[in-house]
Amino acid sequence: MKSTLLGLSLALLSSFSHAEQAEPAIKGFGYYYDVPNHAEISEQTVFKVAFDVADAAEKGAQNNNMNSLARFINMHIAHGVKPENIQLALIVHGGASVDVLENSFYKQRFASDNKNQQLISQLLAHNTVVYVCGQSATHMKVKQQQLIPGVQMALSAMTAHAQLQQQGYTLNPF
Repeated sequence: MKSTLLGLSLALLSSFSHAEQAEPAIKGFGYYYDVPNHAEISEQTVFKVAFDVADAAEKGAQNNNMNSLARFINMHIAHGVKPENIQLALIVHGGASVDVLENSFYKQRFASDNKNQQLISQLLAHNTVVYVCGQSATHMKVKQQQLIPGVQMALSAMTAHAQLQQQGYTLNPF
């Protein structure tokens, strides 16, 4: 009985420490809580998820809605999903369009560094596509050449969402 309890305790502790000790794929962003006894996620799971961000961050602050993509990547990799099976899309529009400005352009406009640039660059390096709505960007006076390298200008956020749905992406409701 004692050895069974000890074995069970060690198994539980090792599963908790696995999630806590996992090196995050997106460093410095995407922190998450370990959830003991969560519903199983198969390591064969393939995620194709689109995230919609319209609200801008406070000037000079990180956009926490964009950080959700880093959390999604980090927590699923830590729980056994293969990185190549996580395909995310970030669609940025409205006031958030300025949050994907390359740092020098952001700094000219707001006299502050763009705290989102490092996050966006890491997301792009981890199988994430980033689109900014061309309608919002034009309204906000954001030009293609001012964007963080790798961010693509879509005709509109509506267009990007429609095309991603046709490619099998689901929309994250948060």
